[in-house]
Amino acid sequence: MRPLILSFCLAVLPLSGTAQSQPEVVARVVDQHVLPGFAALESETAVLADLAIRDCNPFSSALRRAYGTAFDAWIRVSHLAFGPLEDENRLFALSFWPDERGMTPRSLERLILANDFAVESQQEFATVSVAARGFYALEFLLYDQRIISTGSDEYRCALVQAVTRDIHQTAQELDLAWRTGFADLMRNAGDNDRFHSADEALRTLLGGLNHGLEYTIDLRLGRPLGTFEAPRPLTAEARRSGRSLRHVLLALQSLDQMTALMAPDKDGVAERLAALFASAITRAQLLDDPVFVSVTEPEGHLRIEDLQRRVSDIHDAVQADLIPALGVGAGFNALDGD
Repeated sequence: MRPLILSFCLAVLPLSGTAQSQPEVVARVVDQHVLPGFAALESETAVLADLAIRDCNPFSSALRRAYGTAFDAWIRVSHLAFGPLEDENRLFALSFWPDERGMTPRSLERLILANDFAVESQQEFATVSVAARGFYALEFLLYDQRIISTGSDEYRCALVQAVTRDIHQTAQELDLAWRTGFADLMRNAGDNDRFHSADEALRTLLGGLNHGLEYTIDLRLGRPLGTFEAPRPLTAEARRSGRSLRHVLLALQSLDQMTALMAPDKDGVAERLAALFASAITRAQLLDDPVFVSVTEPEGHLRIEDLQRRVSDIHDAVQADLIPALGVGAGFNALDGD
């Protein structure tokens, strides 16, 4: 897999000491964070879908690399779970996780054992259960030994191709929806019925930032941590492909970039947030535990718990420092997303 860098990251311009207007902050985040992120997702999923046509072998190193690169692009924008991602069930079509009931392997097995004809048509495949679509379904098809040995090679090949084609189609829709409509709605907040003010658009972006932090705290780290007496390493995100820690790092790096585009220099807000992100990212980079197996040992559990605490510190600083500094109206609820 490629190094942990933000491939879509443009130079982040520090905010000047002069207070920036809310419309300027919204436009900066949309233009330098959101649009490049979804463009990268569209581009990398196109590579993945094209490669799967020529090479659908689950053990193919090229296919697995393409899967990893496309998955990276998704993690970098997955916190932007509003607008186009809310529409048409796209969020779950790409990212059905956590899967508390094991619906993904069961849904894939049903398709494989029935030789379901839905794989023959992009339109038909878009109607199957979201548990059998997206990146987490593809992980099972490429890395889960039970799924890899179920049914015929021919059908599983067709299913890999259908899933990758469907992922790319969804990514295309997201990129197009942002470029041709939703970006302008956010930039021109106050002049449309979707966003009645720049404050409302900024709330939506802050909701995305909070969503990414809370998802990392509660799910990416909280699920495998469980409790000290009962850790749950087998619930770690994307553990079959060895990506659990990688997702934490990618999410933190992307959220760091987004925050830097929003945080004003005044009163040391930008500096404090940058230091908190650097602390969490450094801690994550020092962990030699790709799928959090060390949560079963006292020292390992404490190290990962410390990482979770550092991400929680970022979340607290966003509430205490960033939101007031941006002048967001009273009553902001990070869970609203809008």
